[in-house]
Amino acid sequence: MAISKEIMGGSMIERSSFVSSTNVFLNQKKQNMLMVNPVLMPLERRRVVVPLRKVVKGPVAAVSEDLVKAVPFSVPAEKAEKFKVRAVVTVKNKSKEDFKDTIVKNLDAFTDKIGRNIVLQLVSTEIDPKTKAPKKSNEAVLKDWSKKSNVKAERVNYIAEFMVNSNFGVPGAITVNNKHQMEFFLETITLEGFACGPVHFPCNSWVQSRKDHPGKRIFFSNKPYLPNETPGGLRSLRENELREIRGDGKGVRKLSDRVYDFDVYNDLGNPDRGIELARPLLGGEKIPYPRRCRTGRLPSDTDMHAESRVEKPLPMYVPRDEQFEESKLDTFSASRLKGVLHNLIPSLKASISANNHEFKGFSEIDNLYSEGVLLKIGLQEELLKKLPLPKVVSNNRGIIKYDTPKILSKDRFAWLRDDEFGRQAIAGINPVSIERLKAFPPVSNLDPKIYGHQESAIKEEHIVGYLNGMTVQQALEKNKLFILDHHDAYLPFLDRINALDGRKAYATRTIFFLTPLGTLKPIAIELSLPPSGPSSRSKRVVTPAVDATTNWTWQLAKAHVCSNDAGVHQLVNHWLRTHASLEPFILAAHRQMSALHPIFKLLDPHMRYTLEINGLARQSLINADGVIESCFTPGRYAMEISAAAYKGSWRFDMESLPADLIRRGMAVPDATQPHGLKLLIEDYPYATDGLQIWSAIENWVRTYVNRYYPNSSLICNDRELQAWYFESINVGHSDLRNEDWWPTLDNADNLVSVLTTLIWLASAQHAALNFGQYPYGGYVPNRPPLMRRLIPEENDPEYAIFLADPQKYFLSALPGVLQTTKFMAVVDTLSTHSPDEEYLGERQQPSIWTGDTEIVDAFYEFSAEMRRIEKEIDRKNHDTSLRNRCGAGVLPYELLAPSSGPGVTCRGVPNSVSI
Repeated sequence: MAISKEIMGGSMIERSSFVSSTNVFLNQKKQNMLMVNPVLMPLERRRVVVPLRKVVKGPVAAVSEDLVKAVPFSVPAEKAEKFKVRAVVTVKNKSKEDFKDTIVKNLDAFTDKIGRNIVLQLVSTEIDPKTKAPKKSNEAVLKDWSKKSNVKAERVNYIAEFMVNSNFGVPGAITVNNKHQMEFFLETITLEGFACGPVHFPCNSWVQSRKDHPGKRIFFSNKPYLPNETPGGLRSLRENELREIRGDGKGVRKLSDRVYDFDVYNDLGNPDRGIELARPLLGGEKIPYPRRCRTGRLPSDTDMHAESRVEKPLPMYVPRDEQFEESKLDTFSASRLKGVLHNLIPSLKASISANNHEFKGFSEIDNLYSEGVLLKIGLQEELLKKLPLPKVVSNNRGIIKYDTPKILSKDRFAWLRDDEFGRQAIAGINPVSIERLKAFPPVSNLDPKIYGHQESAIKEEHIVGYLNGMTVQQALEKNKLFILDHHDAYLPFLDRINALDGRKAYATRTIFFLTPLGTLKPIAIELSLPPSGPSSRSKRVVTPAVDATTNWTWQLAKAHVCSNDAGVHQLVNHWLRTHASLEPFILAAHRQMSALHPIFKLLDPHMRYTLEINGLARQSLINADGVIESCFTPGRYAMEISAAAYKGSWRFDMESLPADLIRRGMAVPDATQPHGLKLLIEDYPYATDGLQIWSAIENWVRTYVNRYYPNSSLICNDRELQAWYFESINVGHSDLRNEDWWPTLDNADNLVSVLTTLIWLASAQHAALNFGQYPYGGYVPNRPPLMRRLIPEENDPEYAIFLADPQKYFLSALPGVLQTTKFMAVVDTLSTHSPDEEYLGERQQPSIWTGDTEIVDAFYEFSAEMRRIEKEIDRKNHDTSLRNRCGAGVLPYELLAPSSGPGVTCRGVPNSVSI
């Protein structure tokens, strides 16, 4: 435990004067053995000395004086059959209360005095031989609730006292009955009075009033049990708890429910408001897609297959414990996102007139950061003043002002350079699309019967002059050619996209050459349109500039590539691969694995807030006429592009970092290398940092899995584990359930691989794809999310306009002012870390989340490894030989640096997909 104390500085529990250290738990060698009949002993006969520690800074819990007094016993110990034990119950207060909350809270304080209390009961791990039911203590009420109802501390500790028989055994569960009118957030319960030492119950859950949910809530101790090891006293409780969480699949869900179930994406459109807002159902044989959390809302009036909408600011259902907690500070990113979407964007729409629809010069874009946008606030002025707007947005006399994005912080013209364009393909916000070019010319996988012959128009003569004297074949053999290929993702949709008002797109391919310095140089861009006739020029190749005119053509071509890349990044790599594809695994984990299950305990911090942010996305981001449709090139076809990628290229077995790098040809297997593979671009910041984090996660998971599954038969016979994996695939990903690439969960290696992949996707992969969105995309010319004009050719009417004022033409091709400001406000919020963020290597109640002290120590080792990786990333960012992360005007690559402060920092790896 030495390393535990060194890293964490002693836990909150250890510093308490009423709870002793976790060292009083079972000897490590006995962790998997069930404790039987511990002797109960009066507190005054035990000489347990708990050293006082330095007081923790921050909010102090209010504790009754009774808490630190010795508990009196009137019966001599040698004659006693019953003993008194004490529960310390930690309740987290709401930081903000509305008028209704205050009234109900005062009413509860009053009725608590007359018997409408919060009632607890202990349940033993043992069966009573007489009743054949679990042994239970007497019921006990929380003391002093009414006295402490107005305490302003963040956490308040209450006491409950039980009389327990000396043969009670070890308490394994506590039931809680809330007879108040108001829910409360139960953080932890700690029992004292048992010879085995304190027994911890990490709860972290909302307990509803009995009037809303009549049944008692069940909370288990922190000791993990595989299903077949569950003590007799807990078996029925374990099964009943899971049955309640699954629900019956019927009815409309209430916000106070904690039911987890599956449904298709049939709530993105709003056909009741018009046919233009109808959207296809995603999920099913016609358009395969992962499943989402069921809300049970009634069908829309005009389409019985479409679920009725809940529009902002009304909340979308997710199970109660999945909803965002209140932030310790006022600026919590979730509420800020709602504020931006609900209030700022309508103000922007009203303020930016039709006559001011595009930027007149680059200086006007710069003014967004120096001068801001003047809003026509009117009646909304007072409301906007109260809004928790992003830090990047300052509300001063109706002016919305944005922070300067990080891409401009070192070199404001970096975005124009080809080397920066290439660098961002491996160290920007979408470093997971670049591939090694394996065949020349590039080939399409689209069906030629539908889309025609799709051989690339890029020829050897286009690129041979940029290969440092090599032929194309030699460059291929020496692994010097790489490609960003968005051709197949966009071409099937281009006719429909280009028919939209204000949208113009190509399907792009970009070829890069790996220079001797280890940087990527773009050497050709192919711009494809659907063939509309036998004489149509549907493909065009643009190469680096040789004069003024070709310089602007090259800049426009790169902008179209970035627009393609922004769409694939957002719809496929970010939303599909880290948000939507994880949701089925999270739903199934809650439905099939008990909180007692060690694998649930492992995954728990990596599932935090994901259902809530995905629900918010369905409500405001990926919905019809939402932010994604409004701000990105594909428009109303955005989610169909995402679904096409799910059907055509998503494979769970390829989602691990090593498998993905090998699939894209960016690495080759090499057992002599530290991570078992060799990168073909040595200075590939996303991959080099990512492999370090991947290996640390994998080692931690392997240690954990080996602890509970010393042989494969335990994995195969673990009914909860197998039910979780089966349901994740056969229900959550049912449209792909028959694919032969799903790993089988029949041995430790496969289990480690599956769990490591899930944790990687939820933490590091999501961080790499999310938290650089404003730092790189907040300056729209660097990475335009949509384009409004194609590149004119010499015989086009627009060509003369382009020649006369190429800068004006370039700016007119970028998003307009409204689209830009709306996009900036949203990606700023999406790039923001909340103050209560938990980063990789951290978790709530770090010393008591599990009762297995060997695993607690292993987790602290994992935490220490995260700190070591962070120092190594910092070292690499100062290594001038690594030109993709260090140099004049070059941004350091910090997106995978594990820790971060709050705000837009362009770094930090949270445990879960939480924004």
